[in-house]
Amino acid sequence: MTAPSEADYQQELSAKTTRLSQLLLPFYTRDIDVYRSAIKHYRMRAEFRVWHDGDDLYYIMFDKETKTPYRVDEFPAASKTINALMKTLIDHVRDNQVLRKKLFQVDFLSGLSEECVISLLYHRPLDEEWQVAATQLRELLGREFNVSIIGRARKQKEIIGHDYIIEQLPVDGKTYQFKHIENSFTQPNAVVNTHMIEWAIAQSQPLQGDLLELYCGAGNFSIPLAAHFEHVVGTEIAKPSVEAAQFNIRVNDIKNVQIARLSSEEFVEALEGKRTFERLKNISLDDKQFNTVLVDPPRAGLDPATTAMISRFEHILYISCNPSTLAANLETLSATHEVESVALFDQFPFTDHIETGVRLKRR
Repeated sequence: MTAPSEADYQQELSAKTTRLSQLLLPFYTRDIDVYRSAIKHYRMRAEFRVWHDGDDLYYIMFDKETKTPYRVDEFPAASKTINALMKTLIDHVRDNQVLRKKLFQVDFLSGLSEECVISLLYHRPLDEEWQVAATQLRELLGREFNVSIIGRARKQKEIIGHDYIIEQLPVDGKTYQFKHIENSFTQPNAVVNTHMIEWAIAQSQPLQGDLLELYCGAGNFSIPLAAHFEHVVGTEIAKPSVEAAQFNIRVNDIKNVQIARLSSEEFVEALEGKRTFERLKNISLDDKQFNTVLVDPPRAGLDPATTAMISRFEHILYISCNPSTLAANLETLSATHEVESVALFDQFPFTDHIETGVRLKRR
């Protein structure tokens, strides 16, 4: 595969900016801050199907329009770590009958830290023979790389090393450590992610009081923002992400962040006093002054109850991965808030996806 040109990228980014401006035109008419991506080696994750062709074995991807497979020997979009590992890994697996047998997919998770987890997915149970071969593979790759191996099969997960990497993100002159777990959500474009965090910090500078974050994941925003608020309370429904967030709080020595394993809907009920939750027993909400809320919802956007709840906050930081549902939510929020600033973060260059940051202030 060849990387698109700088001219191709600028044209595509300009089209995204125009589209976002038009979607948000009812709510915002000033310039949008645009945070671009590199055009190569920006993705920290990659997934490839594996093609068995006689004695040969190689990665494939599928054409989006025709759905036909094509061979992939290198993937310029992926990190340098992934590209370096791709060839070395497939060369060793190709000649190993134990590791290649019924292997159908390979996933890579890497980071700016250059650590990597490689997941090998199989249509067969993984036995002790596989364990031995995978251990030898990790030792061989370990001569050049900081790598772990995971084997996945039906109802089976075998870990050789770790099922996570420790990422190191440089944010405003400070490096934060984050545990990124295999098969859990993490921001795929690490450099653009740091721009998102720095933008959120800049937007928070004039704000005071406590911060509530819904959909907080592993603390990607909560932890760096902790220095700018008295207290931070985050909610997240996915158990692995909550456990990673607790680890990240400890490893970064953060004292004023607490995470609860609740959905946004459950937290609304707790905040309104409609329900009590055992998972909130160590977090006092009564003494918090939540002047600011940060939301980073899934593509479906905010549900009506959550939208109504956050409309009571003085300041809203909204990180969106879907500008259409963002615009729909702003239709409701514009009754109580006005948009102060907008940023486009190009997490997914050369795709139609747009990541947006919006700061709103109560009218």
